[in-house]
Amino acid sequence: MTRALLIIDIQNDYFTGGAFPLVEPDAAAHVAGALLRSFREAAEPVVHIFHVSTDANATFFVPGTDGIRIHDLVAPQEHEVVLEKHEPNSFIGTGLAEILADDGIDELVIVGMMSSMCVDSTTRAASELGLTVTVVHDGCAAPDLTFGETVVPGAVVHASFMAALDGSFATVVSSREFLAA
Repeated sequence: MTRALLIIDIQNDYFTGGAFPLVEPDAAAHVAGALLRSFREAAEPVVHIFHVSTDANATFFVPGTDGIRIHDLVAPQEHEVVLEKHEPNSFIGTGLAEILADDGIDELVIVGMMSSMCVDSTTRAASELGLTVTVVHDGCAAPDLTFGETVVPGAVVHASFMAALDGSFATVVSSREFLAA
């Protein structure tokens, strides 16, 4: 198997001072950065995805703002693939599936933001395309959400989505487990 690291939407708007800060984005970005260094040291492929909103009423990931920039903790290098997307699923409109196929990549290791949106959507799509998927859960972050009158804390949102992905669409592991393997 040939694997690649897929870093999804670790962008400035998700951090303190950004337009849509998540719960504990710094911790997730540090873990993603550690995995990025590991993949670079092993000369394994890395793909960076970043989201730019096409909605005229968007409140974050607005074109032309610093919020759309990939965070410095996981900044791409010149030789790494960087793809812009406009949908939660990183495969829609990006050419990602073709890039992976052309490079013989059949396994993805995924980290990123948001656990409850783009990480979930992309993981499910990757699995449905026949790729073997590993999600490194502590390299992902989620927001607090509200459903009706219920506020769902970000940690619970994150855990719920990781639990739903694990075993059905991906193997979900900690960075410690992944890096030790």
